[in-house]
Amino acid sequence: MSSRGLALAPPAKTVVVYRNGDPFFPGRKFVVNQRRFLTFEAFLNEVTKSIRAPLAVRNLYTPRHGHRVAQLRDLQDGCQYVAAGFEKLKKLDYLNHRRTEFRGTRNSRNSEGLQGLPFFPIFPSCSNTGSWHALGCFCCSVFRNGDLLSPPFPLPLPKSFPLHWDAVLAVLTEKADLRSGAVNKLCRLDGTQVSGGEELVNGDYYVAVGNEEYKKLPYVELLVPRDAACRTLWYAD
Repeated sequence: MSSRGLALAPPAKTVVVYRNGDPFFPGRKFVVNQRRFLTFEAFLNEVTKSIRAPLAVRNLYTPRHGHRVAQLRDLQDGCQYVAAGFEKLKKLDYLNHRRTEFRGTRNSRNSEGLQGLPFFPIFPSCSNTGSWHALGCFCCSVFRNGDLLSPPFPLPLPKSFPLHWDAVLAVLTEKADLRSGAVNKLCRLDGTQVSGGEELVNGDYYVAVGNEEYKKLPYVELLVPRDAACRTLWYAD
C-alpha cells in the first residue's frame, strides 16, 4: 500500500462490548481497524468468540438508547455497545460497573429483582441443600459435555425470579468454560434437550453442550461420589 493509502486509512477505534442481558459481564475491549477487521461480519464473529456469547452475535446496540450499529464505520471511538444475536436489546444498566457487587448479596438481590431485571442473580456457594433452600433458591449440577475429568459444577437458580433462558445459557457459558466455546444447549443425562428454565428440576444432573453433539457418557458413575449420587448435590471448586 502506498504512503498516500496509509494516510487515508481511518484511525483505529477502541470500543467496549457488553453481553446482552448479562448484568455481571464486565465488558470486553476491542481495537477496531481495517487491518484486523475487513468487514463488520468479521468483527461480529470475533466478538462472539471473545465474549463467549451463548448465541452468534449479529447485532450491536448502544446501551442507553438501543440504537443499532450496522457498519464498522458507525462505531465511535471510546464508546460502549451491547452484543446480541437476533433478539432485542435487554435494557440493563450495562455502564454501571457496580453491578458486579450484587453477585450473591441478599440485599442487592432483592432491590435489583424488584426493578425487574431480565436476569437472575448468582447465589453464594453453600455446603448443603438446606442452605440453598434458606436462600430461596434451588440448585442443579452440571457436567461438561464429553469431559470425564472435571467434576460437575453447581448451578444455583432462584425460585422467585423468571428464568430467562438466554441468561441461563450465558451463566452456563461462564461457569462451564467449554473448549468448544459457548454453551448452546443443556441436556439431561439421557441426551434430551432442556428448552426452558421451568423444565429444570432441583437436585438433578445436566450436561452443558456447545455446538457439538451430546456425548452420552457415565458422568454420574465416574464423577459423582456414591454418597452424593442419590440426589444430594456435590459441590466442587
